[in-house]
Amino acid sequence: MADERANARDTGDERDAPDRGPGPAPEAPPSEIGRAWADLVATARRTVTDGLVVGTSGNVSVRVGDTVLVTPTGVPYDELTPADMVGVDLDGRQVLGTLRPTSELPMHLTVYDATDARAVVHTHAVHATAVSTLVPELPAIHYMAGALGGAVRVAPYATYGTPELAENMRHALTDRVACLLQNHGTIAYGGTLRAAYERTAQLEWMCRVWLMASSVPGVSPTLLTREQVGEAGERLRSYGQRG
Repeated sequence: MADERANARDTGDERDAPDRGPGPAPEAPPSEIGRAWADLVATARRTVTDGLVVGTSGNVSVRVGDTVLVTPTGVPYDELTPADMVGVDLDGRQVLGTLRPTSELPMHLTVYDATDARAVVHTHAVHATAVSTLVPELPAIHYMAGALGGAVRVAPYATYGTPELAENMRHALTDRVACLLQNHGTIAYGGTLRAAYERTAQLEWMCRVWLMASSVPGVSPTLLTREQVGEAGERLRSYGQRG
């Protein structure tokens, strides 16, 4: 396993080889940190199982106090253990673990700086990535856009892992909880990992619906107005069970 990791190639934003460094494995984490790491790993594995990423692409983070736990770069999610925990402070200084954090750390930290997020999910979902190459924002094909704050914008392309990409994403997320990254993928946040993941999955589903509807020759899909999306968003705030 160590040889496989050492031979990993840098072929994408999450494929650079991991570096555990010379230090010993971290001690057993406090219970809250430990539970958060377990939830993070489970969410990261789900992105693979549900086809939202391939291999080690994409990344997940969760905030616990002033510590941001984040997936390490280049390590398959099914190999992650408690000893592989990676944590940084809100300025990006590593405070937990010896593996290097995801190369997309600037995007994650920007979300935590600009919003009240407690969790962030970034994927390379197929349909969402395709849509990001076609339009400046996802057409209002379904009222669930209201659950994401309105029309989902596309952040202009910039090289992965750069401050430029993080800044483009910041603007696209204004008054939104998710956006597309041009020629790249998706990013969504929430108060929990579950919320961030569900928004990611919902965005991918809407992108798939729009691609399918717009591919029918001779007709164009009916789109919702901004007012209709806004009304749906208001109703969705009270959707579901109480307590």
